[in-house]
Amino acid sequence: MSFFNTKLAEVVKRDPRYSYEAYEFLFQALNNTQKSLGREPVPDDSAAEPKHHVSGPELLNGVRALALQEFGMMARTVLRMWGINRTDDVGDLVFNLVEAELMSKTPDDRREDFHAVFDLDEALVQGFRIPLDEVH
Repeated sequence: MSFFNTKLAEVVKRDPRYSYEAYEFLFQALNNTQKSLGREPVPDDSAAEPKHHVSGPELLNGVRALALQEFGMMARTVLRMWGINRTDDVGDLVFNLVEAELMSKTPDDRREDFHAVFDLDEALVQGFRIPLDEVH
């Protein structure tokens, strides 16, 4: 369940290429990626922030994994509806959130970290597989 965030709505207003849902999904993908990498933040543990950092490519892999998990064969369509057409768009989403102080970055993080990391069509459509252990 999502809750409307007025600060996030302002980000969407400033850059209407991406939907509100795209940003919510990105936060969920970040959380899932941190969890899968064993880098979950602990409440009130801001001093240890770098150990929770996720690189651009790591986040992109998390976006891909969550999109396939949540939307299956519709993942590519859903991301397109939200304005996400290439990995660079995820970088734009991230840096829009950084500029709005809704997400943090390290001094080494750059938009270029998200440039053409993989082809979304290939990763979400051609690369789609149904794991046999999930088939009943």
